[in-house]
Amino acid sequence: MQDQPILDVFTPQDALVAVMVGVSAADENLTTSELLSIARMVDSLPAFNDYDHDRIKRVSRTVFHLYEREDGIDILFDRVRQALTPRLYETAYALACDVAAADGHAFQVELQYLLELRHTLDVDRLTAAAIEKGAAARHRRIDNPSV
Repeated sequence: MQDQPILDVFTPQDALVAVMVGVSAADENLTTSELLSIARMVDSLPAFNDYDHDRIKRVSRTVFHLYEREDGIDILFDRVRQALTPRLYETAYALACDVAAADGHAFQVELQYLLELRHTLDVDRLTAAAIEKGAAARHRRIDNPSV
């Protein structure tokens, strides 16, 4: 991945990938469940039709690069907001929630990331709660009654 330059500007699809990678990396531990969740969504959701899957590496590298900076999350969220139209704000939030829920629990840093993303994208509290509840329901495990 070293030979992949970072991106200065995101396409809308890049921005959606970036919020998913961002929430997964927020706790500095990208789990297999989270990475598989991202891959499945990119492979199956209509928002990613005709998306060049090779760009995922560049987007990921860009997110990791930004996380090394003190103001990196602010820059990331600015780029995401610039790349998305308002009609995709809830989509971005929903995708991030699905990744956060993919491994069965969300750490405090992931919850903080989601809160900041929600504010950045102007997703109202009631809508966010519905999205979060849906993500939790989709990723609930049958074998573990506490999740």
